[in-house]
Amino acid sequence: MLLLPLLSLSALWGFVLNLTMGDAQSLLRANTLYRTLGVTSTDLGLQLQAERVRSAEALTTRELTEALGSQRARTDRSVGELRQAVTEAGDAIGEDLRLPVGTLTSALDRLGSIRADIDNGLSSRLNGLNEYNGILDSIFALYDHLVTVSDLAILQQASSLQAMGMAREYIAREHALVIGALTDRRLIQPEAAAFTEYAASRKFLHARGLAGLDVPLRRPYEQVFASAAFQEFAIMEARITKTGAPPPDAADWNETIDKLASQLDGHGLTASEELASRTSEAATSTVVKISIAGGVGLIAVLASIIISVRFGRRLAAELGGLRAAAVELSERRLPDLVERLRKGEDVDVRKEAKAIKVSGSAEITDVARAFASVQRTAVTAAVGQAALRRGIGQVFLNLARRKQGLLHRQLALLDGMQRRTHDPDRLEELFRLDHLTTRMRRHAESLMVLSGSAPGRAWRKPVPVIDIVRAAVAEVEDYTRVTVESMPISAFDGGAAADLTHLVAELVENATIYSPPDTMVRVRGDQVSNGYAIEIEDKGLGLPAADYATFNRLLAHSPEFDLADSDRLGMFVVATLAERHGIKVLLRRSPFGGTTAIVLVPRELVTEQTALTAGDGGEEMAALPSRTRKKALAVVTSGTHAGLPRRVRQAKPAPRLKEASPEPPKEPAERSPDEVRDLFSAFQRGTQRAREDASEEGP
Repeated sequence: MLLLPLLSLSALWGFVLNLTMGDAQSLLRANTLYRTLGVTSTDLGLQLQAERVRSAEALTTRELTEALGSQRARTDRSVGELRQAVTEAGDAIGEDLRLPVGTLTSALDRLGSIRADIDNGLSSRLNGLNEYNGILDSIFALYDHLVTVSDLAILQQASSLQAMGMAREYIAREHALVIGALTDRRLIQPEAAAFTEYAASRKFLHARGLAGLDVPLRRPYEQVFASAAFQEFAIMEARITKTGAPPPDAADWNETIDKLASQLDGHGLTASEELASRTSEAATSTVVKISIAGGVGLIAVLASIIISVRFGRRLAAELGGLRAAAVELSERRLPDLVERLRKGEDVDVRKEAKAIKVSGSAEITDVARAFASVQRTAVTAAVGQAALRRGIGQVFLNLARRKQGLLHRQLALLDGMQRRTHDPDRLEELFRLDHLTTRMRRHAESLMVLSGSAPGRAWRKPVPVIDIVRAAVAEVEDYTRVTVESMPISAFDGGAAADLTHLVAELVENATIYSPPDTMVRVRGDQVSNGYAIEIEDKGLGLPAADYATFNRLLAHSPEFDLADSDRLGMFVVATLAERHGIKVLLRRSPFGGTTAIVLVPRELVTEQTALTAGDGGEEMAALPSRTRKKALAVVTSGTHAGLPRRVRQAKPAPRLKEASPEPPKEPAERSPDEVRDLFSAFQRGTQRAREDASEEGP
């Protein structure tokens, strides 16, 4: 609590110090840039202007004079000085200057090719002058970025001087055009248009710059604008703009331009020196202010630290005790309480929500009481939620038991109706209703599983694996799409048989639902080192890897059933049944594109029965749903039995018997409706006796 104000005060002091120091650094940086890049770039601009004038003469006469060569040498020296200044400026050239400096350097690299085009006569007069204009534009763009001071007054004066310097450049461009035109006594139309544009830009920049300068810097320019040289230049400039022809007297033009350029260059240099001096003075003043403000601020920060440390130690000890109590509550007491409630233990709210005992200031004790109140609220809410979950589970259990009772009565009625019905079509409809009731019974058992209750069906003796798998398949709607492959003879503990049947049925039904209706679902099993593995494989579209990981986490660690997540009801049931018996269930992608569910039954639930055959369960097996056998018989088609061809007597007799038989064998007569009725009645009586025997023995 005390550290935050101290940090805030220190940060504020550092921010103010950095802000003012930044102002001083920007002023000092601006002075450094002026002494290096500013001076050398100004000299380079003057040399380029002079070379441009000489080049204009050469572009007109197509003669390379000694004066042009001498001027090019001076320009090259100025370029070298600028490159050296860039190196000396070093860190003063920040990110804001790297682009304009790079642009100017690239433009200067093109100076050789510009001269070559002029010497070889490949460039027109206006194009050649525009090439020089582009280099000078790069220099003035650099000037714009050199003005980086935070002092508003200095920034305004620097911008105004920049405008005056650019106006001086437009006078030089006018001079270069006129010098070339004086040689051949004409200005072509593009050159005249360019001259007019230069004149308009010069007037605008002079007006803008003069308006922004203060009195000491503006007065010399006002004297220049009032001089006879400038007035004569303005008259000649207006005449050229109006007529589009060069002045008649070249000597008057050159003399006027020389006087005006000399005055403007001198005043520009003086103004730049004055502005640099102001910048240096402002930087010195800022440094002094920084020293005073920084010293006073540092004293205040140190005093605050000393006072805060004195009170902070006592407060830290009090907060440490409160923290220890809060950590014990959040990391030990509340998690233990939630775990006990999850296991179904009864919890006394008053006993568990003990008061937090701490000593210290009034604020600390108030916080401790608030924590105690939060603790009581959390404990009460946890107990209430546990009671709510138990109540919901009891509701599930009661509804499931009532539903089971009704379903058992419905099954009994169906059995009676099946015994009294001899119509094959009616028997088929009753059979479908019987199958639907069996599936409803499994859903009722799912409610019992979610409520935490154990199933009502159990067997004393081990149950063969094949019977459990067949019973599970019989409880699935699309059981005809399920193929049960051969399985090694083995059996599971009778106490887990009902849950295993339910678990496998849920997985098989899920495979039939999420696979195309014209594909088969295969169920196979095998003995493994850790127990017995049952695989259910479909040929659906499969799932993304992330979904497989999510479902496998749910199946590995059965969570509490979330009423809002009813779409995964079957997965919650499978996870609960698997956790109850230590069964591992894993979902993965099938090599054929679908999903494979692997059920690994632990070894302690597997019973070795080498002499046991499929369906050989005696009275214990009769307790499993008799509908398993009914569905197996329901798939018997005409001419086959259990998928095998039905043998017809004398269909293929031996040769000797065929010779001895004087007459061909007669085709067997078709059964009459009465015979079919008697056959189904006998079948119903047999299944009824098996069901009655199972009910008499009981679980």
